[in-house]
Amino acid sequence: MESALSRSFVSMIRLFAAFLLLGSWLVSADALAQVGPSSPGRPMAPGNAADKVELLPGADSLVGMTVPGQVVRKIYNNVRFRQKGVLMFCDLAIQNATTNVIEAYGHVKIVQGDTITVQGDTMFYYGNVRQANMRGHVVMRDRKMTLTTAQLDYDMLSGIAHYPTPGRIVDKENILTSREGYYDTRSKLFTFRQNVRLVNPKGTLTADSLLYNSLTRMAIFQGPTRITNKDGVLTAIEGQYNTTTGVSNFQRRATVETPKYRLTGDSLYYDNVTELGIAKGNVIMVAKDRQAVILGDHVRYNGKAGISRVTGHPVAKSLANETTKDTLFLRADTLFSFDNKVTNTRRLLGQKNVFLYKSDLQSKCDSLIYDTADSTIYFYKKPIVWSQNKYQMEADSMRAVMKNNRIHTMFLKTKSFVISLDTLNNYNQIKGRTITAFFVTKAVSNTITGGDLPLSTTTASGSAPRSVSAVATKLPLRRVLTPKGGAPASTTVLNQEQTVLDRVLVEGNGQSLYYAVDEKNKLIGLNHVESSRMNIEFIDNKVGKIRFYGHPDSQLIPPKELTPDVQQLDGFRWRDAEKPTKNQVLWLEKPPAEQPVIRKPLKNKSTIKPLAQKLVQKTIN
Repeated sequence: MESALSRSFVSMIRLFAAFLLLGSWLVSADALAQVGPSSPGRPMAPGNAADKVELLPGADSLVGMTVPGQVVRKIYNNVRFRQKGVLMFCDLAIQNATTNVIEAYGHVKIVQGDTITVQGDTMFYYGNVRQANMRGHVVMRDRKMTLTTAQLDYDMLSGIAHYPTPGRIVDKENILTSREGYYDTRSKLFTFRQNVRLVNPKGTLTADSLLYNSLTRMAIFQGPTRITNKDGVLTAIEGQYNTTTGVSNFQRRATVETPKYRLTGDSLYYDNVTELGIAKGNVIMVAKDRQAVILGDHVRYNGKAGISRVTGHPVAKSLANETTKDTLFLRADTLFSFDNKVTNTRRLLGQKNVFLYKSDLQSKCDSLIYDTADSTIYFYKKPIVWSQNKYQMEADSMRAVMKNNRIHTMFLKTKSFVISLDTLNNYNQIKGRTITAFFVTKAVSNTITGGDLPLSTTTASGSAPRSVSAVATKLPLRRVLTPKGGAPASTTVLNQEQTVLDRVLVEGNGQSLYYAVDEKNKLIGLNHVESSRMNIEFIDNKVGKIRFYGHPDSQLIPPKELTPDVQQLDGFRWRDAEKPTKNQVLWLEKPPAEQPVIRKPLKNKSTIKPLAQKLVQKTIN
């Protein structure tokens, strides 16, 4: 899941880089250095003679105007002016030679070298401060882009261009619109404000403001920003992107969302070159199609190595059952994800203080690995697993094979110990060097009548009643009608699934302690068996059939002779109080400490009756 989220994040950043093709119209920055923001006031002092605007020959007519103390003239048709290499054209001009101010009307045009042309309906040009205010249908063009607006002000001394009315910039691939825009040729900074929208074939960017420095190649967003393409959407409040280094940094709760994934964090950082991504602060990664979520304070992703690391209260959540919404929760001090790009599979590693919670399965250990290739979970360093509130399994290491999000087989290696709580609240115990526990998931039906009758339970196959777990199933409700004369008119049958222990295989130094009961569920005695190898089958969580191999030793202890010391194998600990809760896995509560190991004192065993080396079968209903 993490890798796909990270890949979506990478595609968003690359999309963002594609949007920043501002260089296509930043190339003309030097030419724009002559224009600037609006300065409606007239010059405070007359300019030098060398700065006077020069009227070039070629006009159709020139008419002097009477203005006391000033030289004013009106020029008609084919009007041309020049000042410091800038050419100006129009149909009609009123030139005040005293104040060095020009009013230009009709087909107004400014030409700067061979790079920039600006056209408009009207222009007010203040020669002493070298400022041109263009009005009407204003179009500015350079070699690669065209700007269209209703008002454009150029300050050639400060080197700032400003359009205070909505503008539209078009180049080969992009269309950028904004309510207002600036360009500072000294700092090389473009500023676009209000309703900024950038559209190109790869997607669309909308922002409250956008700043771009053509020297540092840094783009800065301020205010809500949204990037949309065919793969998904990126939203942020603030952010920076360096178009040279490919490094991006988004702040104030940034989110990357695709149809399948969503990644959210207080800040998102990504280096497009090294493929290093970092998300910080309340990070949430969601795989929508798998209904899985990973939470944490800090996520680090190495795209080249395909490794993700989550720290700071990390939790992984995965929906295990669509119908009941039963969810698997996993926490650890650190969570890792390793992607195999060849097989398109991954491994999830929980390191240090691992806790796992599901309604019918809980576990804790020092470290854990989940391999998606074969749906196998590996538990290391003092692992313990609880299942269905009935089973407890311990060993130096364990391996669980999952099937349809349920335990199918458990492999316990070294100092293996399995405890099964039966319907009489007795602890059946099995220990050995290695233990393999086989589980089976069966359909169970709850029959609820229309009256106030108690709940009755039958298996799907119609066998004897058995206890039902709180875990529901994917199977549907079924309505059963009863004949006339029956108690209720209708019966609702709720089909459920329950995973139960089916068989246990013990290899090496096997010991078992189980309670034998008769057909009426009355205790016969406690069986203590030792054998190098044994195979134990369970029926309704009670020992049903047993096979011993080698030279087994057995002792049946009558109920009257049962004492606490004979009811527990060495190393027995029923650690139900340590079982993780949902709140503990979610870091809302502190998990309890591990219970100490209590070793039984060595005692001389009483007379043991050996068993024959043949199948010993006890069928208990």
